[in-house]
Amino acid sequence: MGKVPKKKEQGTDSKESKRKGLNALKEKLKTPSSEKAGGGWKSSLGKMVPGQINPNKSVGVRLFLIFFVAIMTFVLAIGFVSYGVAKSTIQRNAETSNTQTILQTTQKLDIVFQKFADNLQQAFLDDEMQKAITEAYLPGLSDYDRFTQVTKMRTRLNGLTFSNDGFTAIYMLSSKQAIDDISAGNTDPELLSTIRDTEWFKDLSDKTMTQWMPVPKADGSAPEVFRLVRSVQSVTSMERFVLVADIKIKVLEDYLREVSLGEGSEVKMLTADNFVVSSSDVENAGQTDTIDMSKAGTDSYGSFVTKDLYGESVLAVYVQHEMTGWKLVGTVATSELTKDAKSILSYTFLSALIVALITTLIAVWMVRMIAHPLGRMKELMEEGAKGNLKVRMETKAKDEIGQLSVSFNLMMEQITALVSQTNHSAQDVLETAAELTDASNKTAISAREIASATEEIANGATSLANEAERGNSLTDNIARQMEHVISVNQQMEQSAHQVHESSQRGTEYLNGLLDKTEASAEMISQLTNKVDELKTSTSSVMKVLDVMKNITQQTNILSLNATIEAARAGAAGRGFMVVADEIRQLADQSKQSIAMVGEITDNIQKEMNETVQALSDASPLFQEQMSSVKETGQIFVSVQQQMDNFITHLDKVTSSIDQLNESQNILSDAMSNVSAVAEESSATSEEVASLSSEQQTIGEQLVQLSKKLENVSTGLKDSLSKFTV
Repeated sequence: MGKVPKKKEQGTDSKESKRKGLNALKEKLKTPSSEKAGGGWKSSLGKMVPGQINPNKSVGVRLFLIFFVAIMTFVLAIGFVSYGVAKSTIQRNAETSNTQTILQTTQKLDIVFQKFADNLQQAFLDDEMQKAITEAYLPGLSDYDRFTQVTKMRTRLNGLTFSNDGFTAIYMLSSKQAIDDISAGNTDPELLSTIRDTEWFKDLSDKTMTQWMPVPKADGSAPEVFRLVRSVQSVTSMERFVLVADIKIKVLEDYLREVSLGEGSEVKMLTADNFVVSSSDVENAGQTDTIDMSKAGTDSYGSFVTKDLYGESVLAVYVQHEMTGWKLVGTVATSELTKDAKSILSYTFLSALIVALITTLIAVWMVRMIAHPLGRMKELMEEGAKGNLKVRMETKAKDEIGQLSVSFNLMMEQITALVSQTNHSAQDVLETAAELTDASNKTAISAREIASATEEIANGATSLANEAERGNSLTDNIARQMEHVISVNQQMEQSAHQVHESSQRGTEYLNGLLDKTEASAEMISQLTNKVDELKTSTSSVMKVLDVMKNITQQTNILSLNATIEAARAGAAGRGFMVVADEIRQLADQSKQSIAMVGEITDNIQKEMNETVQALSDASPLFQEQMSSVKETGQIFVSVQQQMDNFITHLDKVTSSIDQLNESQNILSDAMSNVSAVAEESSATSEEVASLSSEQQTIGEQLVQLSKKLENVSTGLKDSLSKFTV
């Protein structure tokens, strides 16, 4: 019992040492990171500060906990299993040893009990005893002579009590009461008065048998004697007597006290109803024993584990005593049997403490070699996700982590080149959109000028028609109005030439706009092809990731196979099993990193798909613009043809005016022609005005399309501006 507080003190010292070790680690973490010695270890330990020890957010902490818990569980399991095996072995050996001891004690008691029975029988079969019995039963014997023979028998019994210190009292009773009851030694008067009324006396009166009985006290104290009862028949007179001998309980106690089954053990003799006849612990003698002997069953000897009166586990071994029918039972606390095995627990806890320190150092080294590079790569990936494509992973390792770093750097370089190329293409599209906007604005201005000129032509044609009508009625005023007609004719000719020149310029502008529109469409097609190539490169990256996933899965399978082989190898493969577990953990971490890279690649591919969609939306607009430009060109050609016709008509008018002086009749006819021509000119002017209005509307639509293309290009450039190349 004195070792229990010591274990508590050891547990307290262990907790205090762990607390001091943790404080020492915290003090080391406070030292400047610029110190060269141990800098890598400090950066690794820095990952384990209280704010970052969540296993769900730190691979390093997870590795540390898995390694630490696995090793500690293994060490403690070995210790507890060793303790359990040692405890079980000690208990089995104690059962065997105690059973042999109880068997030997039972054999000794057999000799003792048999000696008492033989002494009692020899005293009864003694020649003098038999002669006295014969003479006492002679018919016609006087009372004095019978008393004399009884005295001889009592003297023989007294001699037995004196010669054998174990007997305290001996009673000899005739079953038929032919003679008086005989007693010797320290007799019990109460027994003599009630003995013939007992059931056992009645059973022994008519048959030969032997019984051993306890003699409990009325006050429940320890009995002083136990009783031997024998039914015997005289050899000479054939009379049956019942011999009762009270034997000192000390005879049993001396033998029971000599037996030691361990510290705190007890050896006792129990009757069938669990009455304690005698015990090595005198205080329990005369009591009803608390041990449940029903577990013993019908076996003549054996052992079992049960609980005592205080609820403590005890080992009970028993042997059925054939002569008395009693059971010799030995009990000892199992805690006393296995107390020597507790030293295994002490060594187990000490070993666990040492292994914990070693495991902590190894785990910190593992965190530095595995978790620190992965944490750095996670930070670089987060920077890349924010748009910084200049990040690169610096490593000199040649293992899987080093290969992962090289693959990460290669991926970032390819993404950087892709974003740079896309940025240049977006800039070219933006510049083209600006040029297209400028050309569209010029086209719109030209369309407005053409509309204005056409309106003037329409007004002139209307005036010409009015003048022609008035000329028919005012022929005599032709001379006065001739100069005005000539002037108007000249203005119309100038306007016609201006309209002709404007039509030519509009046609040239539209041709240039058509060329630029075709160039823009071709550039958008090239940009679409580049983006498609970029998608192909991204798909290649995804294929590489798939290959890496397959490698990770194969690594998991190899790790599982290695674990199985290590399990088959038993103790020799435990170290390899730990390495296999670490490889599997590394494969799982690589799988998570690959999944993160896959998500980044998916986001880039999604943005490229949006770029392709925007370019696809712009392509129909360019097609519509090209169609509109072609239609506008056809309108300008039609206007030019109409203006050629108009100039021809003006020439005819001029010819008519020249012939006006020749003849009034010719003048009247000419005025009729002029009226017809004026009406035709008015209709033509209205048609030209309508075409000019349509051209102006198309020009405005072209300006809107140019602005929309410029907005699309600006949006693409803004999206690419998030990436730092």
